[in-house]
Amino acid sequence: MNTEILLKSERCKGCGICVSFCPKKVLGLDTLGHCSVINEQACIACGQCELRCPDYAIFVDKKVGA
Repeated sequence: MNTEILLKSERCKGCGICVSFCPKKVLGLDTLGHCSVINEQACIACGQCELRCPDYAIFVDKKVGA
């Protein structure tokens, strides 16, 4: 399964909830304090980041068979 993580940085307030809940440490906060993808290959598409984001700033697009 191939996964794409879509970020809406204009919505992100830098709370770090997505970073904390990611079991594979795929996400981090950039120098502006916004969520950024630091290790996309490690993503297991669990969706915890998308589920926990209070600002709807992150989406996990699961591409099956790609």
